[in-house]
Amino acid sequence: MATLEAVLMVADEPVPAVRLATVLALPVDQVERLLHELADEYAGRDGGRPRGFELRSAAGGWRIYSAPAYADVVGRFVLDGQSARLTQAALETLAVIAYRQPVTRGQVSAVRGVNVDSVVRTLTARGLVAEVGTDPSSGALLYATTGYFLERMGLSSLDELPPLAPYLPDIDALEGLDGNGGTA
Repeated sequence: MATLEAVLMVADEPVPAVRLATVLALPVDQVERLLHELADEYAGRDGGRPRGFELRSAAGGWRIYSAPAYADVVGRFVLDGQSARLTQAALETLAVIAYRQPVTRGQVSAVRGVNVDSVVRTLTARGLVAEVGTDPSSGALLYATTGYFLERMGLSSLDELPPLAPYLPDIDALEGLDGNGGTA
């Protein structure tokens, strides 16, 4: 059972009993019996203490999941993990967007000197920037910071950003970067 648990702990998707049986070199029916025993043990059905996780059969296989009773706490923990430190590239990209918004990815790339597509996707996924429209001349998507960005920075408005904008290139110098062959 310990070997079965060890394999299930590293599985990132449901594992069919047949595959587990192959890896453990055991008959499938014995592995299925062990899986059900583990599921009962984790749920506290055998008089033991219910665990914070459970073993479930889903999508044609078995996998360990956090127990539904702890969904709120686990959700907070996962969201907290998303607020982990940003990379230097993400911070630089976020600064350009914050000071020059609304701005296209091509314009941000021109300021940074590198392609920022994946960084902008990451910042969008973390809720720090969002698409706010399209540039009328090029049709490229425009990005701006979000209310969540202000909250995380401890600001009530963008007016509270430290004066940095004078050190960035003039936005007019970046015109036309999203036209033919741009990175937007």
